[in-house]
Amino acid sequence: MNDAQLADRVAAVRAFNRLYTGVIGVLDEGPPDAEYSLPEARVLFELAHQDPMPVTDLRKRLDLDAGYASRLLARLESRGLIARERSDEDARRQLVRPTAAGRDAFAVLNRRSTEQIGGLLSRFADDDQERLLAAMRTIGDLVGERRRNPALVLRPPRPGDLGWVVERHGTLYAREYGFGPRFEGLVARIVADFADEHDDPKQAFWIAELDGERVGGIACTRGPAEDTAKLRLLLLEPSARGHGVGRRLVTECVEFAKAHGYRAMELSTVSILTAARSIYRAAGFELVAEEDFDDWGPKLTDETWRLEF
Repeated sequence: MNDAQLADRVAAVRAFNRLYTGVIGVLDEGPPDAEYSLPEARVLFELAHQDPMPVTDLRKRLDLDAGYASRLLARLESRGLIARERSDEDARRQLVRPTAAGRDAFAVLNRRSTEQIGGLLSRFADDDQERLLAAMRTIGDLVGERRRNPALVLRPPRPGDLGWVVERHGTLYAREYGFGPRFEGLVARIVADFADEHDDPKQAFWIAELDGERVGGIACTRGPAEDTAKLRLLLLEPSARGHGVGRRLVTECVEFAKAHGYRAMELSTVSILTAARSIYRAAGFELVAEEDFDDWGPKLTDETWRLEF
């Protein structure tokens, strides 16, 4: 990245920050006669989700220094919204919990926040709401603390998923390996063939999601012989790497083939896709044929792998 690119990207982040903080400021301020300040509301929110909470944990959660936290808690305590006490396990630790009045106050604040954010979302159509939420998840994944064990779901394709499979193959393989438009055209034809025979009970397609976001896919189709299935279109987003998604997709595909009467499964790949080849080898596939070609741009070695059941 050169200096000009850096300057453009910094300017874009700053522009987003100005827009975002303006929106959040409106939501956080609430009505002019709001009974609680933003810090007070955040304390009540945290205590509503962990009761009791050590004061040190609350300070870390809200990034408060000791002096400010002490004054803030004192104000809430004087209004009868929280109570502080010493821990039975360690007298040096102070715990804080909401009172009944504090829980009632949180319920009012939570309802008000829901109405405000609901009002913001209602400005957009459902598709745009999904785009907005997906963008928020992306920002959270990249700049926040990543979850160590995100929830993995494999599901059948929904409307739009097959087009996404074609687009992501074209984008990712062009960026990472230099594959040209003929590769994307091949993927589009495979997807079209699957869609034409979508009700065939001996073929299936899976979309992988991590925490509700599409991160991969795979298909099982009829192969070159009546008793042979074909594994096709293994796709894995960079954000999903390291979570076992590729192995899970391949296992699902193989188990489907076994359960539907196939006696073997074949697949085609190229030698530079080392991560995919490792997954296939671990699943029991063996390399049975190789052929050089350059239809997709770079010179490649086409490989055929086979697994006998």
